[in-house]
Amino acid sequence: MGKKKKKEKKFAKKLLHKYRLVILNEDTFEERFAIKLTRLNVFVLTSVSAILLIFFTILLIAFTPLREYIPGYSSARLKKKASVLNYKTDSLVQELELNERYYASIRKVLTGDVSNVDFNRDSIIQAVKNDINIQQVETSKEDSLLREKVSKEDKYNLFEGAGDKSNYVLFPPVNGNISEAYNIEQKHYAVDIVVTANTPVKATADGTVIFAEWTVETGYVVIIEHNQELISVYKHNSAITKAQGDLVKAGEVIAMSGNTGELTTGPHLHFELWSKGYPVNPTNFIDFQ
Repeated sequence: MGKKKKKEKKFAKKLLHKYRLVILNEDTFEERFAIKLTRLNVFVLTSVSAILLIFFTILLIAFTPLREYIPGYSSARLKKKASVLNYKTDSLVQELELNERYYASIRKVLTGDVSNVDFNRDSIIQAVKNDINIQQVETSKEDSLLREKVSKEDKYNLFEGAGDKSNYVLFPPVNGNISEAYNIEQKHYAVDIVVTANTPVKATADGTVIFAEWTVETGYVVIIEHNQELISVYKHNSAITKAQGDLVKAGEVIAMSGNTGELTTGPHLHFELWSKGYPVNPTNFIDFQ
């Protein structure tokens, strides 16, 4: 024990032993600077200096452009250029895919694979007769009663003159609540059915796909032509499973619902029915609940 204490005292004495650091003029031996030091002071000063040097070096690397010269760090300017180029490339790829689908559709029409149907790629279907302007016409009481009676008789008679009407039962494309009803005065020739994203969208009847592409305003759109000059339209889908010219059966999945296009406010299906070039209210023939 005594030897150990002696060693500790000797070590402490060495650490605290004072030394004098003197700077002299070599010619005159005049003392210019002098400082008293101990081994402990030198050790503490060296450690603090090293820690400060490491700290300020990290700050320089992390918060100044000098980090670009350190291997492993990328340039902020190069990152920005890469992001811009990546965005442009993605836009070009989407535009090329859109053009390829559009030209493929035109090619099918030109080669006679499907009948030529004149569509505007963004609005898809526009109402004929100047958007079906509703004119207010004064009618007599008897005429109003007759009109109401005929309307009730024809409510579920969409296919006039069809031989076997059982073949024309319309299948609900999706089931859900209607967020916006059919309103011809506001030029909303459809019903919007609220559904969760990626809900299967089904064909309402047997027919031929005459349009299946992406549009800016309404996202992925599918249009099917049925018998008796009936056309059904399905908009704002997240994906489509059919191509132009495909034959589909009633209830067959043709797309997945979504929230695509500029004219959408949430996941839903925008569903239209057109009979002989005129829009009809889908709720008169389909129960979406």
